[in-house]
Amino acid sequence: MIRKFIGAAVVALMATGAASAADVKPAIVYGTGGKFDKSFNEAGYNGSEKFKAETGIDYKDFEPQNDTQGEQAIRNFAKRGYNPVVALSFAWTDAIAKVSKEFPDTQFVLVDSVVDAPNVRSVVFAEDEGSYLVGVLAGLKSESKKVGFVGGMDIPLIRKFGCGYVQGAKAAGATEVFQNMTGTTGAAWNDPVRGGELAKSQIDQGADVIYAAAGATGLGVLQTAVDAGKLGIGVDSNQNHLHPGKILTSMVKRVDVAVHNAYADVKDGKFTAGTQQLGLKEGGVDWAFDDNNKPLVTDDMKAAVEKAKADIISGAVKVHNYMTDEKCPG
Repeated sequence: MIRKFIGAAVVALMATGAASAADVKPAIVYGTGGKFDKSFNEAGYNGSEKFKAETGIDYKDFEPQNDTQGEQAIRNFAKRGYNPVVALSFAWTDAIAKVSKEFPDTQFVLVDSVVDAPNVRSVVFAEDEGSYLVGVLAGLKSESKKVGFVGGMDIPLIRKFGCGYVQGAKAAGATEVFQNMTGTTGAAWNDPVRGGELAKSQIDQGADVIYAAAGATGLGVLQTAVDAGKLGIGVDSNQNHLHPGKILTSMVKRVDVAVHNAYADVKDGKFTAGTQQLGLKEGGVDWAFDDNNKPLVTDDMKAAVEKAKADIISGAVKVHNYMTDEKCPG
């Protein structure tokens, strides 16, 4: 009798586990730059694909063309029982704040902004720290000691990238850092032609290394730098492979890990709300070093950037966060 009871209990537990796993229906809404931007959105896609490959659990995704479509997609996914619903981009902050109240039993994940709600996980990164590192490399590699930065949409978050880059580049000997933003609307993430024009302007002023933090717009920045015989720096995903031997490095932002972990945590019943801040110490940002850019980075350069990384982690070097006061020293 006892054996039968235990056997029944085990079967019941197994059934419960199977049911909870089946209840995981991930969905992701990208930013307006497009899924295959080779950068931020594509990192989210890669995290989704990794989870699917590991678990066999599929996901749904949506590529909004404007802010209205983004909110509609988030709400529609929640209505249809998807869980978790991941929103990639600060642009979905208001949407997540509203929709999370409407669907309190759904778990939401917001990347690049913060919503304080009991069913929302907010994931933010120390982009300034990673940008400082690639700035150090730019300053050391530049022959003119003039380097450039092309951002996407002109928002404090992207200014944060630029400010970290300025600090690192000047610490490594750069005398001038040119900065341009592509635009003030979501279209700024997907305008490679304009990105190329801004890069050319900076090159004409003497820049020989240009960092792009602009989603798909950055593809135009990198191409223009390469065509002019200069060096580019990629962002979010490792973009070194796009132009082997021509991309000095990439500032890697582990959006893929944030997305993968969100799906896995819901699947395993380990989802937690609140804000996760991922910097160098947590492995949330870094610089990319591989066979594609190895010929461009000397041992001394590598040692310098690794020292900067260690100093930031230890607190010996303080990178000013633009978003604290909307100012950038230097």
